[in-house]
Amino acid sequence: MHLQARFSFLWTAALALGVCATVSARAQSSSSQNQPAQASASPSQGAQATSYGVYVPLDPLENVRYDNRWDLSVGMAYDHMKAGPSLLQGANLGGLDVDGSYWLSRHWALEASGRGYAGTSGTAPNHLAGQGGDLRGAMVEQYFFVGGPEWLGPHNKHGAILAHVLLGGVYGDFQKDLLGNPPYDFDFYSNQFSPAAIAGGHFDLNRSEHWVFRITPDAVVTHYTFNGVNSSYQQYDVNFAISVGMEYKFTRRKRSTKKANWVSGW
Repeated sequence: MHLQARFSFLWTAALALGVCATVSARAQSSSSQNQPAQASASPSQGAQATSYGVYVPLDPLENVRYDNRWDLSVGMAYDHMKAGPSLLQGANLGGLDVDGSYWLSRHWALEASGRGYAGTSGTAPNHLAGQGGDLRGAMVEQYFFVGGPEWLGPHNKHGAILAHVLLGGVYGDFQKDLLGNPPYDFDFYSNQFSPAAIAGGHFDLNRSEHWVFRITPDAVVTHYTFNGVNSSYQQYDVNFAISVGMEYKFTRRKRSTKKANWVSGW
């Protein structure tokens, strides 16, 4: 009996070892078969990643050109002025600046501008008889209508620098808040049309083929006449103005039929 039990134990052990060896061999065979399949799947996965995972940026300035015939800009405007020839206090006016250009060649255009400004101004010391004391902070307005040559300077697809000299006239409204009193009592000019000139230019930042962010600093020259009690004389005033706004380029009509001549760049 003892010998038979030992024999049965040895037989069971041998059978267990055989089963383990068979399972291990099958596992190794399955692993080796799966590896080529995974390897062959890698190229397709890489191609798929290439197809869906690459970002192609778009350049909004790709079609920027300087061959448009017309353009129009509108901006919020600021103007510093003096409402009278010897006032110590200047007036800071706000308003609107509208400009349009017709391009004759690659670098030269005719530009027209209409600008309106309004604000309050200090006055000379005054005593309004029967009206409760001094008048301060009177409303004044200026309206410019000018035109002249415009020159396109250095430019590329990102932006441009332009210069202009505009001549024309200005209407000054100085008596709106004077309560019927003569303007010389406050050292103000009287309401009048006068010659005016504007010299400066534009700093353009292209945002697309049509739209441009524009900054326009200028020197503004006016030539008002002051009418005093016993005298009258003319006064040149030079002041600073600036506007910030947007320009739109009308690209349907071109300055030239030779497209190669109008690629953006200096």
